[in-house]
Amino acid sequence: MRPNVPSDADPGHGPVTRDGVGPTPPAPPEAVAPLMRGISVLRRLTEADGVLSLSALEKATGLARSTVDRITATLARMGYVRLDGRDAVLAPRLMELGNAYLASIRLPRLLDAHADALADELDESVSLAVADRDGVRFIHQATRRRAMSLSFRIGDLLPAERTAPGPLFATAWGPADWARWRARREADPEGRGFPAVPPREGAYDDFEERTESAAAQGWALDDQLIEPGLVAVSVPVRDPRTGRVACVASVVSHTSRHTTDSLRSTLLPRLRATVARMEEELAGAPREPASPDAGSPPPSPPSPTPASSGLGLAAWTGASKQELGREFVESLARGLTVVTSFGEGRADLTLTDVARATGLARATARRALITLEHLGYVESSDRFFRLTPRVLGLGFPPLSMLPLPRIAAPHLAELSARVHESASLAILTAGGDEVQYTARVATSRIMSVNITLGTRFPAYATSLGRVMLAGHLPEVSLPERLVPLTPRSVTDPRELLTVLERVRADGYALVDGELEEGLRSIAVPVHDRDGRVTAAVNVAMHSSRRSVEQCVAEILPELRATVHRIESELRVAGMFRRVAGV
Repeated sequence: MRPNVPSDADPGHGPVTRDGVGPTPPAPPEAVAPLMRGISVLRRLTEADGVLSLSALEKATGLARSTVDRITATLARMGYVRLDGRDAVLAPRLMELGNAYLASIRLPRLLDAHADALADELDESVSLAVADRDGVRFIHQATRRRAMSLSFRIGDLLPAERTAPGPLFATAWGPADWARWRARREADPEGRGFPAVPPREGAYDDFEERTESAAAQGWALDDQLIEPGLVAVSVPVRDPRTGRVACVASVVSHTSRHTTDSLRSTLLPRLRATVARMEEELAGAPREPASPDAGSPPPSPPSPTPASSGLGLAAWTGASKQELGREFVESLARGLTVVTSFGEGRADLTLTDVARATGLARATARRALITLEHLGYVESSDRFFRLTPRVLGLGFPPLSMLPLPRIAAPHLAELSARVHESASLAILTAGGDEVQYTARVATSRIMSVNITLGTRFPAYATSLGRVMLAGHLPEVSLPERLVPLTPRSVTDPRELLTVLERVRADGYALVDGELEEGLRSIAVPVHDRDGRVTAAVNVAMHSSRRSVEQCVAEILPELRATVHRIESELRVAGMFRRVAGV
């Protein structure tokens, strides 16, 4: 638990805490208590890097175990959490909440390429950050791979006084903002309410002076405020239409490469030039479409149903309630769906817009919005509501670091358990002539396929390789000579090309005894968000256990369903970041 912070037990009746330090006011009478409790569970899982036992969740939230069980069952039904034995584990689909915020502000879509180009030019890490009350949250990271490199994640919350962007955001603070900052500093002098940075006391008495300097010079420095050796320079990116700071761009380095003097002299001019291009991008971007009126079709937010469902929200919640009974908390599912009604072109929505987008009754949507606003995830102005950066605190930081093998792993385990055979994920090596295994679940048998992570095989002789090669036709370049590995191996390039064309048409590959006598495998390609074949999943077995016909009839449907689930999560996870291993 955070120091000097009230527990968020019984959030429907007692004080609760927002991210950071300090209690919120008592919940309004219209607040949805199950939604508040569900968000509390998601926050605690986020703070624990995505995994907590159910008993630990009970202790961390102060909720009854039966309540925790019902909440996690509901979140699992939505695909936001996996229940792994006694543990609750955040699932990539939860990132659709943060994606809704990132899409609604449009900054990543418009500015990411400029940040990435600057990182390549300087060979240093570049980030974009937005303000979250008296904290700072990252919305983009272009990180250099080094032994000592930046490790912040998209959505991580940092105290304003320990960052370079902080003073730039604080230039717009009023008396109430400064009073809130001082109260938080007094209650939590070591900053333990910000788990993304190591606790540290003192050395922040000059924050107001640094803010005055930032206002005067238009940029700010972080001289090892976060931790020894880390330095950064930041420049605000202003919305040309309003003049307000839309976000802050930063270049982050290490004292072994740059001093604060060289940050100013060498990196700052190039950062300013990039920020100028970013502001031109914002000036040229079309204005968001007006909020839908009563006569226009509703927006189409991501559905909370499983990708294979196709049901509307009402039908899905009804089916879930029928299947899970009282273990399904309908008001929690509805409340989280309200978050996904926002998105690109839907930054500012009225109550009517939200009700129409979700299919909820106005009264239900209103109570959800009141609850989300009370907790700081939504803010309102006149009749319009918009998401706040706090939404990124619901699972986004730990999930934003998941590589493809970790996304695929639980699905491979489920596939292996269903078909009682080994299942694997592989990618093509850089040259395209070999496959490399990156995730695998093996069955326990006396006679089994013995493959370890990192193992490589010739692509042309494996089902995994063939579906990936087929996905890259006609660009694939086959060697003139292929070495036969068994008497069954296809070694004629023209014959292999014919095989690959058939694989592409069929959408799967089955290889029987071409890599090794007695080894039979069937594979399906994995596509990224843009439809490119980026990996493959297969099931491998000894040929005595299933015939070729049985593989197609029994294994292929299960394999395709598994890959569909992996691709669904990959699309969510890769919306605003590059998924490693793809």
